[in-house]
Amino acid sequence: MRFWVGVTDNAWYRFLRDRHERRPLDDVNFWHPSGRAPFTRLPEGTPFLFKLKRPYHHVAGGGYLVKYESLPLPLAWDAFGEGNGAAGYAELAAMIGPLRARDDGRTPEIGCSILAEPFFLEERDWIPLGDGFQRNIVTGRTYDTAAADGAALWRAVEERRGALPIGAEMLREPRIEVGFGAPVPRRPRLGQGAFRALVTNAYARRCAITGEHTLPVLEAAHIRGVAEGGSHNTWNGLLLRSDFHKLFDVGLVTVTPDHRIEVSGRIAEQWFNGKAYARLHGTTLRSLPRAPQDQPRPELLQWHNENVFEKRVA
Repeated sequence: MRFWVGVTDNAWYRFLRDRHERRPLDDVNFWHPSGRAPFTRLPEGTPFLFKLKRPYHHVAGGGYLVKYESLPLPLAWDAFGEGNGAAGYAELAAMIGPLRARDDGRTPEIGCSILAEPFFLEERDWIPLGDGFQRNIVTGRTYDTAAADGAALWRAVEERRGALPIGAEMLREPRIEVGFGAPVPRRPRLGQGAFRALVTNAYARRCAITGEHTLPVLEAAHIRGVAEGGSHNTWNGLLLRSDFHKLFDVGLVTVTPDHRIEVSGRIAEQWFNGKAYARLHGTTLRSLPRAPQDQPRPELLQWHNENVFEKRVA
């Protein structure tokens, strides 16, 4: 099994460790000032460990890689909030600004290694790294459990993690674990931040219904809400303009399994308006993810049709 050890800003780590102690984080954004990934060909579920900077030379925690994405800075903040390792947007921008090669006046895009299920070790459990991780490495390096140093490091991680408490939320559905003797990447459980980021990029930053691409008004909508048994996976999402998101959630708009838009007659019957919405009735979605695995699952769209959508006033 391959895993990544990334050089981690100490202040970023401390902020998230303290935040995680107050209320556990589902996901975090291990951001990079540029839009280029520091690694290649790491599959979803790859363990991603935090290696602290000087004066330390230790692994102090980690998470599981969901995906690397390039995101506009405002979207990264909206998606992850304090999971970016900062208390506010201005603070995040101030952290990133000096690290960027140039500022052309445009909204900056940053690289985002989206990590699910982060964990933070007690300082007494930090794992010292030997000479195999050279101190002049500035981004990180890949290890493999097939090699002696990788096997030893991963064994140490497993030993430390064995003492970590597992919250009830983490036990709600079965998962494939990555153990020392079972080198199979696990599919990490996504959080709200990862959902927002992945759905936005999967739809090429365009509203599924209208094609609108003004990013501040676009929102990631769940087809089946988490409270109703849905998940934060991309195939349970639609990128919608904010007004369509509200209409979708209250059942005044739906999407059929064959990607046709249906608009409820209630809009006209109750509010004597809605022509701008009604003209979209029967049309097909303007935007869909290119990757088939990211496209909305037909059974979830059918669930919304049958359980949320209201065609007319009763």
